[in-house]
Amino acid sequence: MTDINGAWGAPPSERFERLAQTFRPIFARIAERAVDRDLAHELPFDAYEWLKTSGFSRLRLPVATGGLGATLPELFGLIIELAAADPNLTNAYRSHFGFTEDLLNAPDSAWRDAWLKRLGQGETVGSGFSELGDTPLGSYSTRLVRDGANWRLDGEKFYTTGSLYADWITLGAMDGDGQPIGALVPTSAPGVEIIDDWDGFGQSLTASGTARFRDVEIADELIKPSAVRFSYSGGFFQLVHLASLAGIGRAAANDLARHVAARKRVYSRGNASRSAQDAQVQQVVGKVRGAAYSAGSIVLQAAKALQRAYDANQGGDQEQIKLADRNAELEVSQSVTVVTSLILDASTVLFDALGASAAKRGHGLDRHWRNARTIASHNPRIYHDRIVGDFAVNGTTPGPQAGVGVAREEQAERTDA
Repeated sequence: MTDINGAWGAPPSERFERLAQTFRPIFARIAERAVDRDLAHELPFDAYEWLKTSGFSRLRLPVATGGLGATLPELFGLIIELAAADPNLTNAYRSHFGFTEDLLNAPDSAWRDAWLKRLGQGETVGSGFSELGDTPLGSYSTRLVRDGANWRLDGEKFYTTGSLYADWITLGAMDGDGQPIGALVPTSAPGVEIIDDWDGFGQSLTASGTARFRDVEIADELIKPSAVRFSYSGGFFQLVHLASLAGIGRAAANDLARHVAARKRVYSRGNASRSAQDAQVQQVVGKVRGAAYSAGSIVLQAAKALQRAYDANQGGDQEQIKLADRNAELEVSQSVTVVTSLILDASTVLFDALGASAAKRGHGLDRHWRNARTIASHNPRIYHDRIVGDFAVNGTTPGPQAGVGVAREEQAERTDA
């Protein structure tokens, strides 16, 4: 996965270890209080800032703009390691890295240069696309309309992951003509209210709750030139979740090994005087570790497909772009159910190697399953399996991911047909 001597697999590049040295002490510091934060519902503002100050938010930016010039496999290798420390933070940075990809794939322009500069100075971006209620698929109830030289924003978003920690929110809305429009909104602007009301049983510290916008003034320079995301965005955002799952698996494996090594009590039907020497207990530990290893390997393989899509976009050949985007989407979709099943199973069977005391909340072992189950509920895996099957049988190219909403009448008729 990212530690060859620890039997987690070779890193994704020759320079990866050098790149990772900056962040591993921070990951370790984050991991120290991961259980305590989870138990107390303590939002990781400090940890988010440690990552930001260290340059984690600038990983994908070109060196010329203050970044580290990381490839996508290198980025996902580090996301796996951060998720092993605390997967809440990988989710909190997910939208930021997505917006970074938007910039890296955008045409040259003054707008692009300005935002590369802002991100190069360490500014970060949270999410503002999803909405609750009866909003139709592909649309928004949020409105962003022209008001003289500027714009006015009104509406409400949910699943605004990371926005409570970030400097900006990237969002989608409808303009005065009913057309999709995108903008960057300062999180500190008058009329912006971000609420930590996400009450899921997992990933509870991602700040994925409500953001309200009441008569917010938006400067013209903050309007995106295009509301269209980068072409491989569906696979990218899904792979962040899979990398988070791989990191959860690694943390679960490490926690389990540590608990087994320290355990003194044994069962009368056991196979040794210590659990650490019990062959059946060792087998469970090995199974959990194998699941984590396999999940990480799959993620890094799929990250190579995303890198090929990025490279094709830089080349400009439309046929190559279309093919590379399709392949990246399929490779990620083929990974979803496998990685999800591996980690959900691993985070459950780990308890088979321990006694009832392992269920004590203070140990925090349940957080691995809760976090994994919550992440796995995004973008249901049943649809990924169908998409892959349709391609294999009929050669069908995956359709675009258009979020969640109520089907319009014509969409419902098409689906029913």
